[in-house]
Amino acid sequence: MGSPVTEKGRNADEGPQKNISISAFWMAAFEVSRDAFDVFYKDETTPQNSAADAVTRPSQQYIDFSLGMGKEGGYPVNSMSQYAALMYCRWLYSKTGIFYRLPSEAEWEYACRAGARTAYYFGDDSTQLSKYAWYAANSDNKFQKAGQKLPNAWGLYDMLGNVSEWTLDHYDEKTLEKMPDNTTDPFAAVVPARYPKVLKGGNFADGAVQLRIAGRLKSDPVWNRRDPQIPRSKWWITDAPWIGFRVIRPLHQPSREEADAFYKKYLGQ
Repeated sequence: MGSPVTEKGRNADEGPQKNISISAFWMAAFEVSRDAFDVFYKDETTPQNSAADAVTRPSQQYIDFSLGMGKEGGYPVNSMSQYAALMYCRWLYSKTGIFYRLPSEAEWEYACRAGARTAYYFGDDSTQLSKYAWYAANSDNKFQKAGQKLPNAWGLYDMLGNVSEWTLDHYDEKTLEKMPDNTTDPFAAVVPARYPKVLKGGNFADGAVQLRIAGRLKSDPVWNRRDPQIPRSKWWITDAPWIGFRVIRPLHQPSREEADAFYKKYLGQ
């Protein structure tokens, strides 16, 4: 996990590299689509915007957060807060009885690498990036429908570029420095503060350097600067249309009590 000191474009928060072990899980082949999220958004059996309920629907959008880039038909859902992504996972659990969540930063990087030790999962040559990712050089400054680029070796599409993806972890610039070598399933400490959290993968507006697997993006409250609501929305991010997410399903499923405790811990309720 992390990048070697020789990697072009490396940042100090990407090291030192550590060997880690990850428990088995499935990861969605695609970023969560607007189509899929809308089933949650429009679910009439789920209360809307009621903090008293275990699962609530997102509040109404006050602008078109897609900004005309695309909605139905396979586009990734965007402008999502980490809270919204986790509530979607909780809703899936309530509907299916199967536990879903966001990946940890370590799980995300493990899945993205698919065994690679290079800057990108196809190697170190950034001139090949257009075959695998939507980014500043080829995206026309907008996200695109999922699955049009080549996947990584494990069949995961758009892990790099398109929309940046939420992880569970609270951002710490010294995460790897503090992590013991040979750690199993590392998670950053749960911090109740909304900011900053870790996003991975880069996005359609980023250059090639930002799409490196080890690259880390920390969330910023400025992303909600134009939110007209008081208090500002838990669900939507006004000025970050490049943010989405994908889900994982751990092989080992927690008990009902463990799952409820997990959502309570990460959602602060």
